[in-house]
Amino acid sequence: MAERVDEILRAGRAPHFHGLVVLRGGEPVLERYGSGPDHRLGEPLGHVEFGRDTLHDLRSVSKSMVALLYGIALGEGLVPEPGAGLVAQFPEYADLVADPARAHLTIEHALTMTLGLDWNEDAPYTSTANSEIAMEEAPDRYRYVLERPVAEEAGRRWLYCGGASALLGGIIARGAGRPLEEYAATALFEPLGITSWEWSKGGHGTASAAAGLRLRPMDLAAIGQLVLDGGRDVVPASWLRAALTPRVVIDPGFEYGYQWYLNTGKRPWAAALGNGGQRLIVREEDALVVAMTAGEYDQDPGGATALTEAILDD
Repeated sequence: MAERVDEILRAGRAPHFHGLVVLRGGEPVLERYGSGPDHRLGEPLGHVEFGRDTLHDLRSVSKSMVALLYGIALGEGLVPEPGAGLVAQFPEYADLVADPARAHLTIEHALTMTLGLDWNEDAPYTSTANSEIAMEEAPDRYRYVLERPVAEEAGRRWLYCGGASALLGGIIARGAGRPLEEYAATALFEPLGITSWEWSKGGHGTASAAAGLRLRPMDLAAIGQLVLDGGRDVVPASWLRAALTPRVVIDPGFEYGYQWYLNTGKRPWAAALGNGGQRLIVREEDALVVAMTAGEYDQDPGGATALTEAILDD
């Protein structure tokens, strides 16, 4: 594994590589770092020499962390079961709560990104033509998501939607009675000994549940090990089983659970994936955890893909 990874790096096939930690059986077997220009949710950070203690954007890996937090909050009785009504969790929008076209929406539809609402993240993340960016610039992010036109019946089709994750983050914060990032600190990070982290906020001063978490690769790997270990006493095991159960097909052999991607092929694995080559992959059959960071933002993450294949094909 190490030889293949190092060959890819030497050959320049992953020019935007930033960090990699691989665990097997709970022990580090590979750790590499690179250097290059980086950004914090679009804010230039200049040239960065990455190392063990360098925080990195996780982008949409954040969504999968929010799913873990939802499970913890559910176990503590702070949030409703997935089958509960979604719009009802935001009673301040009385007109939307009363809309019969939205009455069938559940929290599970948000967890599985099957809301059936009009949403488009195909446009660049620098444009309000992208629904996630439009959400962040709207006067009220939660209302923006919930009032999107109904495009199809919920539950029928997976459609990538950062708005779904934003709603989940909002429900967690309301249930916990404190901001999402504060709940994450005590519910997830502190039990794992994670003391260095950031959660970037949007213009509303609210943590971006869809993309804002920043961690060290080593700490991201620790969360992956937690998942591989069945949650230990941090995340309820029953929730992890539910979250990692395939719920909707994205492509043949590639499905989605509760904010987690699931490869259902011959050597199954679960993954949290983010723009730019951010990855957390766990594979039970060989007790493997892969945590990767990169700077291939808004482009084909070819370098991250090459490194991932070199590791998973071991």
